[in-house]
Amino acid sequence: MTTPPREATVFGRLRAGGAEQVLFGHDARTGLRSVIAVHDTTLGPALGGVRMHPYQDENAALDDALRLARAMTLKASAAGLDLGGGWSVVIGDPARDKTEELLRAHGRFIATLGGRFIPVNDIGTTQADIEVIGREAAPVCDSGDPSPMTALGVLEGIRACLRATGGDGDLAGVRVCVQGVGNVGSALAALLAAESAELVVADTDPARAAAVAERHGARVVDPADAARTECDVLAPCAMGAVVDDATLPGLRCRIIAGGANNVLARPGHAAALAERGILYAPDFCVNAGGLVFLEEQILGHDRTTAEQRVRQVGARVAEVIDRARRTGVTTTEAAVALAEARLRTAAGDGAVSTR
Repeated sequence: MTTPPREATVFGRLRAGGAEQVLFGHDARTGLRSVIAVHDTTLGPALGGVRMHPYQDENAALDDALRLARAMTLKASAAGLDLGGGWSVVIGDPARDKTEELLRAHGRFIATLGGRFIPVNDIGTTQADIEVIGREAAPVCDSGDPSPMTALGVLEGIRACLRATGGDGDLAGVRVCVQGVGNVGSALAALLAAESAELVVADTDPARAAAVAERHGARVVDPADAARTECDVLAPCAMGAVVDDATLPGLRCRIIAGGANNVLARPGHAAALAERGILYAPDFCVNAGGLVFLEEQILGHDRTTAEQRVRQVGARVAEVIDRARRTGVTTTEAAVALAEARLRTAAGDGAVSTR
């Protein structure tokens, strides 16, 4: 039997992504098939989402967990938080396969890490689901939905991008296409509507898109057309890989800033966006508000204090844009450099890298 290339093996992929640990969980009684990726715990325990999605296969699930875990490390470090990065994914359709027994089985799986991974809800899971997981594992983040704070941080990040492109941060009349109006996207739509932005929304659930549009006076577009919708700001708020080789040529926006993780299918797409004059707010910077809120919960602080810190997301995005322009690199490279510098300082030996 031919040995596959190192990068195609599980350990090769862990080495390439810098992950500390990956666990695969299976429970025959409930049908649980899940992956937990712990990327980096230099700064503290790995906090990350529980995503339930009908992945094409186990490799796709593993790749998503590794990408999301790394993004969480970058997000926590760049935001100045004392948390590490991790993620877990459950393979299955949440509308059909999710049961209390399956969630509790995943909780028992998480519990084997002894607190090194702290779960929060993500695509396909809810706060109520995390409460169920919390019957088997501790700690969990189940005492407040971080989605509104993620949306608030994105709003401030968009404002920073508008200022960086010659505006004053005023959102009135600015056309924003919110791609995905689930927990984060719907909260962002509400904030944008309150600022008198011109809203366009898209979602794979037509009823959800229609409800958000009716509530906020938005125009609905087909999800397949969202990336090529003419707008000032494209705000991806659902699954990642929004910018890829297929969508890149058709983009008709001047700013990309949203709540989704891993918006770029490949790191090289950051340079391609810059060449086209599209300002990209790195996802792990602009969507850090929810993570800031969760750390505030862990520290026992109130919502007012959390909101004050979340609003600083805009300042961090502005810092990244300024650093990119001063050093002649992409905004993604500038944000990664910021995150890695803090990790090196924390490690004390200069050896830590999130690449």
